[in-house]
Amino acid sequence: MTSTLQPARTSEAVKRPGRWLALSVLVLAVLLVAVDATVLGLATPYISEDLRPSGTQLLWIGDVYSFVIAGLLVSMGSLGDRVGRKRILLCGATAFGAISVLNAYAATPELMILARALLGVAGATLMPATLALIRNLFHDPRERSLAVGIWGATASAGTAVGPIVGGFLLEHFWWGSVFLINLPVMVVLVLVGIRLLPESRNPRPGPWDLTSVVLSLVGMIGLVYAVKEAASHGFSWATLAAGLLGAAALAGFVRRQLTLPAPLLDMRLFRNRGFSGAVLADLLTILGMSGLVFFLSQYLQLVQGRPPFEAGLAELPAAVGAVAAGLVAGRAARRFSVRTVVSGGLAAVGLALAALTMLSEETGYPLLGTALLVVGVGAGFSFTVTADVILAGVPKDQAGAASAVSETAYELGAALGIAVLGSIVTGAYRDFTAPAGTPAAAHESLGGAVEAAHTLPSHTAHALLASAREAFVHGLSLAAGAGAVVLLATAAAAWFMLRGQRLESRP
Repeated sequence: MTSTLQPARTSEAVKRPGRWLALSVLVLAVLLVAVDATVLGLATPYISEDLRPSGTQLLWIGDVYSFVIAGLLVSMGSLGDRVGRKRILLCGATAFGAISVLNAYAATPELMILARALLGVAGATLMPATLALIRNLFHDPRERSLAVGIWGATASAGTAVGPIVGGFLLEHFWWGSVFLINLPVMVVLVLVGIRLLPESRNPRPGPWDLTSVVLSLVGMIGLVYAVKEAASHGFSWATLAAGLLGAAALAGFVRRQLTLPAPLLDMRLFRNRGFSGAVLADLLTILGMSGLVFFLSQYLQLVQGRPPFEAGLAELPAAVGAVAAGLVAGRAARRFSVRTVVSGGLAAVGLALAALTMLSEETGYPLLGTALLVVGVGAGFSFTVTADVILAGVPKDQAGAASAVSETAYELGAALGIAVLGSIVTGAYRDFTAPAGTPAAAHESLGGAVEAAHTLPSHTAHALLASAREAFVHGLSLAAGAGAVVLLATAAAAWFMLRGQRLESRP
């Protein structure tokens, strides 16, 4: 694209004034989403104790955000290309902060699920807009790689800040306080973003096709819901109907995009093997990791008995590794190759997950901390380079839609991972042998067992907790093993699909 410009204009585009200050605003939005995602895991035991959700409702609280955001990302990314990425980012950030208050004061499991779904609607506007604006701010490939690395490192830092700040709040306030920390970040983002962010949009956008929006939303939610229900409760006519409806809607979406003169998503992007390989790697990587991420906080608190703040600190190595890897990933990919860095990173994550199959109630921190550090480093290398590949492979005018594809893969992988791997943990947990007189709620979740133990005689409570924790750890080990298989297979697939892929070195 930039090769058609005059040299003076190319230099001006590459060295746009204020681009690094603008980047600081974009990473605030990333921080907002990352912190929100991680504090939920720490707050889950407290939400379970206070709202008393069933096991299925607890999973919905965990993954409905991902369902909704996965269904709307492409639509919101395309909307940003049309109405302006700055405008949709600032509107989405404002809504995200306001709906966080609804999350904080949810009084029933049903209201909490609704609040998480609405947060997904607002969250769908943030991530595609930030990546698309980076694509339009940084025309020099090396600068863009560094900017994407900072963007990814901030997301990883958010996963560290979230548990630590969330753990502190949970030890001193009620669980709703972990959602209120979004408000000051949102206020800073909006006030500073109004002044610093440049507006950008597709100069020839075409209409925003509402039929495509509905098809993508119905398709994503229907398909992911069917997978979740089948994994949790087996196949049924309702599950099959939801799956068929979702598949039909997605097929209709694809067909419609191929016929529209100005589609929401240009399906020809997937003809690029590097683009398709990067998207697939992101989806499968998150699928393999998400089950571990969702249940790790419960393991640290409810199995090993760590207080929330200590549990947050225990997860810090993963974020530190991801930050460090993200900042040097672009340089490493140019020195070696894209497929070497991505495949090597994914293989490292797979091996670390395999090591976590040896978890027990008494597992010492050296094994857990080392495994989390390796997971962070491997994921940091992989996600940063695949994001750069996706951005570099599309015209600037389509940056929002392409960024949305990347984020859709991420969110879809998270939803599927929590559904499938989470169901492995839940299924293994529910079969534990409980002493006589144990309430049924103890079989729904480990948090339910801990709560039930408070109402039982001491010897019965001790037997209940011992059996429940053993079953939970067994399920977590099975999920880690399944995740290891997925990650190692993804590493092999990325080695072939990213063959010959190189990051740009010159504007």
